[in-house]
This record gives sequence, structure tokens and C-alpha cells, in this order.
Amino acid sequence: MKLQSDSEEIRKEDSKTIPLDVQVNALYDTVKNILDDKTIRARIIKYKLNKYLSSKDSAKKIYAVNKIISEGKGIAVIPTNEEETYEAVEDTTNWIVENVAKRYIQNEIENEVEDALVKRQNKYLEEVRLGIIRKKKGPENKSTLKKYDKLKKLEKIKLSKSIQSLLRPQTFSEIVGQERAIKALVSKLASPYPQHIILYGPPGVGKTTAARIALEEVKKLKYTPFKKDANFVEVDGATLRWDPREITNPLLGSVHDPIYQGSKRDLAETGVPEPKSGLVTDAHGGVLFIDEIGELDVMLQNKLLKVLEDKKVEFSSSYYDPDDENVPKYIKYFFEKGAPADFVLIGATTKDPSEINSALRSRCTEVYFEPLSSSDIMDIIDNAADKLNVLLEDGVKELISRYTIQGRRAINILADVYGYVLYSQGLEPSDKVEIKVKDVETIVGISRLTPYEKNIFDAEYEVGHVFGLGVSGFMGSTIEIEAEAFEAKQKGKGTIRFNETAGSMAKDSVFNAASVIRKLTDKDIKDYDIHVNVIGGGKIDGPSAGSAITICILSAILNKEVRQDVAMTGEISLRGKIKPVGGVFEKIYGARRRGIKLVTVPEDNAKDVPQGLKDIEVKSVTNIEELINIVFKK
Repeated sequence: MKLQSDSEEIRKEDSKTIPLDVQVNALYDTVKNILDDKTIRARIIKYKLNKYLSSKDSAKKIYAVNKIISEGKGIAVIPTNEEETYEAVEDTTNWIVENVAKRYIQNEIENEVEDALVKRQNKYLEEVRLGIIRKKKGPENKSTLKKYDKLKKLEKIKLSKSIQSLLRPQTFSEIVGQERAIKALVSKLASPYPQHIILYGPPGVGKTTAARIALEEVKKLKYTPFKKDANFVEVDGATLRWDPREITNPLLGSVHDPIYQGSKRDLAETGVPEPKSGLVTDAHGGVLFIDEIGELDVMLQNKLLKVLEDKKVEFSSSYYDPDDENVPKYIKYFFEKGAPADFVLIGATTKDPSEINSALRSRCTEVYFEPLSSSDIMDIIDNAADKLNVLLEDGVKELISRYTIQGRRAINILADVYGYVLYSQGLEPSDKVEIKVKDVETIVGISRLTPYEKNIFDAEYEVGHVFGLGVSGFMGSTIEIEAEAFEAKQKGKGTIRFNETAGSMAKDSVFNAASVIRKLTDKDIKDYDIHVNVIGGGKIDGPSAGSAITICILSAILNKEVRQDVAMTGEISLRGKIKPVGGVFEKIYGARRRGIKLVTVPEDNAKDVPQGLKDIEVKSVTNIEELINIVFKK
């Protein structure tokens, strides 16, 4: 043992006579002969050794060579002096010897196996093959196969189609009440230069379905850029969130680095990053439909705008080396040219246009879907009943239409009643099924539904009771206002009481009304105790109830009856002028649902009135005198 130790010391001393850089370069050349290029490059990337290998400092270079041959198990730090460098050389030499010995043993074993196979190939070829298969460990075992069988069994279980899928419109003719919106939508797609679009409107009126059918229709036109296989990619904007780490981005795509984010194994071993395309690339050549686009993350909206400009998605990664021969062509394409993303964006929202990103709006045309009237809801129920092959008792459609303003919700109510009738009466879908009013009433009670609007009037004329009009989002509604006036106990010291929750602008309308009434009648409302009430306690956001409040107070003071089938909107000025207001289109639809026969609007809003109305009359007025002549009983 002493002789061996002495010989090692002599060898170490002799090695110091050879320059360090020569020894290090020789060891590196030896390593390159032992390991293949692919393995060496992978270890260089893994341990970040590029700058050390190219260094002229022998200590740094031997540190890199040692890391490569030992797979990181050798020296832990870069040598700081000559003595430590020689020790690193010795350690590296030992690792090389160990690798060579392993390689020699592996070659010997392989040769023996090859000899055994050659000698026995005729007699034992099949047995050897089976033995190798048995010994080779595959990805499957008893547990994984059991889970696989379970999944196959689950796949065979099929429920019936959802009611929404069954009853969803398949053609434009089945989308009720949206003829103008559909024409506008198709006209923007049926062009050699289709435009990006934002669809506005209440929920459940057919925005998504219309967009899907529109793409199918324009694909039939030869002059549009949409091919027969153009995709309609649908996503909900509320589910997409911006990841600042950029690890994942289902909308635009992302890059998985080879170390921390788990690119494919064959790519990770060679240190190649893997780009993943997103929905914008899936929609290339077709339509990307983002429902609730107003809920889309602000950062994602800005990123999406860039994609709309460039028509591609750019990728970058610090791990990407354009000169690396191990990089596949498709990955080079992603990094050098980007992922194609030339599509038409169609966004849908229930929000007001003012709440949508102005930059996004500037790149899109806008289409407005209309609220559904009671007759529209009844048509939808008719279509659904035909598809379900059921009969409807008189009054069923009217009753359901009272409880919803959404086509989707109307179908759900009908489906609930349909299931109830089948179960309670022991029927089969193939039987003759009739839905009656009492069945709907039962489901309404079980579901605790409340009517959206009651179109029942207690009297043809009333004193101190009028209907105004309001709007929230894309939905209009009637506002029921009442007033009582009593002579004050002490003249000139009357009081005015108004809902505290109605809003400051509505209160201002009361005081404006006081001035108008004094001008018209020469009556001072300070001589009266007046109480104005908005039934239901709703907040009136804006001055549009001014004309209605004026008529209501005037009726109470003069004890004059007002028509109850009239609803009015318009701001009242101190001089009695009826000034323009917003949301006239939606307000008229709200009046239609209430069963109102006549709506009065300011003259300046006449252009905002929907065309082709058959079940309601609209009159425009310029001042309070004209309004009085219309609404007061003659």
C-alpha cells in the first residue's frame, strides 16, 4: 500500500512539470472522445458552462470540464490557486478513468450478449424476444390499466343532449327579434375585407348563435376570405387572466423553457425552449369570438390589440439559440416569424359601450342587439315547443313571457315544465304531451319566479299617478310615480316630500316642476303639502323623469285624471320645454313589455325611435302644454 501511495505522489509531481493549459485541453479532448456531442451540449446548458469553457483561465476551464464528465458531482467551486487547480485536474482524471472503465464494461457486456444471441438465434430467438419484453419496464402497470379501463367505461355513458343544444337556433330565421342586428352583422363579414365587430345587447338574445351562423353563411360566398374549413373559436373573456410571469397564456400562447416550465422531454434534454400557440392562432383564417369581452383582463386587451395590428404573435426566450442544430424547424419558425394570427374578432358584451376599452372600440364596428318584447319571447317558446313536439294550452306562452326577458331563460322555463309534465303524468317523450297553464304556475311557484313586468292597469284614468321610463344597461323599464297634494294648514308654508333613494337629479326635477306649474296655473306649490313617491323605491339616475313628475304633481294639484296607458320620458326645463334624454330605444321596449299603448318622447329624440313598431304608438313633444293635451282626460 505504501509503494502504491508513493507512486501516486511521484505521478502527481511529474504532472506538475506539464503546463496546466496543456493538461486541461488534453483532458477536454479526452472527454469529447468519451461522450457524444449531444450529451456534452446538454450538460453545458444545464450547468451554464459556456463562458468557462471559452475562458483562457485554466482554473475556470478545468472546472467546466470536471462538471461535464462528473455530471455535476465533482468539484463544487472554481479553483482559486495553482495547487487547487492541479487537484481539480487530478479529480477530473479520476472521473475520466471511471467513465472509461464503465464504457469498457458496457462494451464487454454488449459483446457477450451479442455472442449469446448469435449462438442461440435459431433455437431460442422467440424465447429471447419474450424475455426482453418481460424484463423491459413499460409505462403501463396494473394500476394504470385499471384507470384506463375506468375511463373507457365512463366514455360509453352518454346523457341526452342538453336542452340548450337541442333548442339552439340553427338558422337566422330562428333567431327572433334581431332582424336588423343580423343584417348589420352579416354585412360586416360578407365582404372581401371583413371587419372586427363588437356585439352589444342584453343576455340571452342570440349574440353568440348569430355570430356562429353568420360565419357559416359568409363561408358560402366566393368573394369572402373565409375558407370552408375556417374555424369559429369561442372563449369567455371572464375566464382569461393575464399571467405576469408569462408561464401560460391560453389566448395568445406562451413559451415553456427547458428547465423550469417543462417543455417536452426530448427538447428539455437538449436545452430547447418550446413555444405553445394560443387561441388566436387556432382562429387563424376564421373568427375568434370572445363572449363578455368587457371582462377581459386589461393587459390581455392591450396584447390582443397588438396581435390585431401585426396579425401574428411574437415569441422570445433567453434559452433560444438560433445556431443550435438541435432546434426543430417549427420552433425556429415560431421564434423567427411568429405564430400566424390573422382572424376576425367578434366580441360580445352586456356592458354599455362607454365601459369598453376605447382603443378596442376604435378597431371594431359595433352592432346592437335589441331587447326582446313579450311577443318575441312567445315566438321563441313556439319554436321550442315545435322542436320538443309538445302542445301548449292557450295562455302558456303569455304566462312564461311575463317571467323573463331572455330567450334562453324562456327555453329553460319551458324545459322545466316539460320535465315536470313527463314525470308527474308518467309519460314518455314519444307520447302526446300537452303543457297547461297550471303546469307553468306550479313550476313558477317551485322556482320562486317573479314577473318581470305586470301589464295590468287598475283603471283607465287616475289622478296623481303616471308612468315614466328608465333604462339600465340595455334594458328599459317603466317607473311608476304617484303624488298627493293637500292644502297646507298655513298658506305659503307647505312642504314637499320625495323618496330619499330616488336620486338628487330626480329631486331637482321636482323643483323644476314647481316652477313650471306656477307658470302654467299661477298656483304656488308652497300652498300645498305635496308627497311624491316612486313606487318600488327605485333610483332615478338622471333628469329624464322630469316631464312625468311634472304631470304627476300637476294632476294631484288640479285633481285632473291622467291616461294610464301612457308612459313619458323627457327632461323638464324651467320654461316648460321637454329636453332630449338618452336610452329612448330601450325605454320604448320597456314600455312595450308593460303593455303601454303610447309613449311620449322629446322632439329631439324622434330619430331614436325604433322603426316598424306595430304594438305601440310613439309621439314626440316639445313642451309641457303639448304633453298635457295628450295625457290629461278631455
